[in-house]
Amino acid sequence: MSPDRTGRDGGAGRSAGDAGRGRPPGRQAGRRRDARDGAARRSDAPGPRRPGRPDPARAVAYEVLREVRESDAYANLVLPVLLRERGLTGRDAAFATELAYGTLRLRGRYDAVLEHCTNGRPLAALDAPVLDLLRLGAHQILGMRVPVHAAVSETVTLTRATVGPAPAGLVNAVLRAVSRRGLEEWLGVLAAPVGQPDRSDRADRTDGAGEHGTTEPARPGDDLAVLSRTESHPEWITRALRQALVAHGRTAADLPGLLAADNTAPRVALVARPGLVTTDALAGEAARAGESGVRPGRWSPVALVPGGGDPALLPSVRRAAAGVQDEGSQLVALALAAAPLGPDREGAAPDRRWLDLCAGPGGKAALLGALAHQRGARLLANEVAPHRAGLVRGSVAAVPPGTVEVRVGDGRELGELSPASYDRVMVDAPCTGLGALRRRPESRWRRTPGDLTALSPLQRDLLTSALDSVRPGGVVAYVTCSPHLAETRAVVEDVLRRRDDVEVLDAVAVLHDVTREPLPGLTGPYAQLWPDLHGTDAMFLALLRRR
Repeated sequence: MSPDRTGRDGGAGRSAGDAGRGRPPGRQAGRRRDARDGAARRSDAPGPRRPGRPDPARAVAYEVLREVRESDAYANLVLPVLLRERGLTGRDAAFATELAYGTLRLRGRYDAVLEHCTNGRPLAALDAPVLDLLRLGAHQILGMRVPVHAAVSETVTLTRATVGPAPAGLVNAVLRAVSRRGLEEWLGVLAAPVGQPDRSDRADRTDGAGEHGTTEPARPGDDLAVLSRTESHPEWITRALRQALVAHGRTAADLPGLLAADNTAPRVALVARPGLVTTDALAGEAARAGESGVRPGRWSPVALVPGGGDPALLPSVRRAAAGVQDEGSQLVALALAAAPLGPDREGAAPDRRWLDLCAGPGGKAALLGALAHQRGARLLANEVAPHRAGLVRGSVAAVPPGTVEVRVGDGRELGELSPASYDRVMVDAPCTGLGALRRRPESRWRRTPGDLTALSPLQRDLLTSALDSVRPGGVVAYVTCSPHLAETRAVVEDVLRRRDDVEVLDAVAVLHDVTREPLPGLTGPYAQLWPDLHGTDAMFLALLRRR
């Protein structure tokens, strides 16, 4: 059987994001590859390719990195467009996906490795496109099941085609230096004190100079710094995650597992919006589309985990009766809908008016809208950005007319415009997104501590507006896709210190009323989900009832 473009013989392959175990290169050939980093492999024989022309899948991965770097693009938006434009499907698409996403996630680790292989020249002295190519090559060697000769030669070919012939020698030499050690040995090197010279893996030559920012060097003897290098997180995020773990009843010993989970490609989850499609019907659509291994979600009763095909091809997804939505995101919406209401000032307990204060792009609004329709309630979906309001309209398109109204406006105004008017209010506050690093691989390198300072007043104002807009006895769900304490408990507790008309409900107890099985590791009254413990994004939920 002909070898594929990775240089492997044909055979069974895996889709992007599946963990791969194989023979690491170089001196670590007898060791098993770290399963955390995933691997994608193509076993179909390639069509004819003109000599010197780069592999299309690798070229797409490079284009993703270039767009992320030059245009501040989001990889999850750029990649699907490029795959369609280049006609890549199946294993080629899976290979390009794992190569792009894996390189972005593990950039910090690979930069630390590359620093050992450039003859002492800082990575900041390399042209940015050359550094992108080196990172792509390093991920193929250390994070995917690609033989060294194929990883090096294909990356050199890609270099010549995209940057020119001058840096090809550098790329070849540096990647061969990377390949002299396997992943486990490199992790041992990165765990050693910083500053000790390591000449055994220096490249024989370098060329191509320029400027490009790289990760900060970590300090010797600092366990947090070592974890940041080896698990590829900026150190300020590593520290914040450790603090969040401890604050929510876990221990610092859980930190390595949490960081590793951030580096693992998540499985896609679908939501079957109640009253619009059932999970059984959605599973049937997936089966007819040729997907195998379709299973119910672990926690959400309306979740389905497909077998790896393109969800956009399913009829229910196309008509917005179903959608792609992380189980954690589903659970916080279900919890708001299930939270117990109290009586209003007249002693009644109406449940007719719901509000989603920050509704874009619309996943939670669509689930809430479907639930509202079943109960005879109406939902106002508010979004400040017009283009995101358009996304909300698309997400709720299958909800029967008259149930959901989409409003374009500032959510901070609604507490004053419509005081004490709503029975249930969702505040999915703008945040750093540190809870979704698995699916937004570039965001960890873009965010800075300064973002917390900028977002903090907005988060407090939105929660205050929500509490003003909810009626006495009504419930507000404050939600972030971040576990950072400055965006979660600190916001809630600061707002509540200024009020005497709010009680905190036990969000964990409410979640357990809606989940398929109890969620482990939650202490209440706030609920903090974790990628390593629950397999979801790190969603935070506080349920607040106005007295």
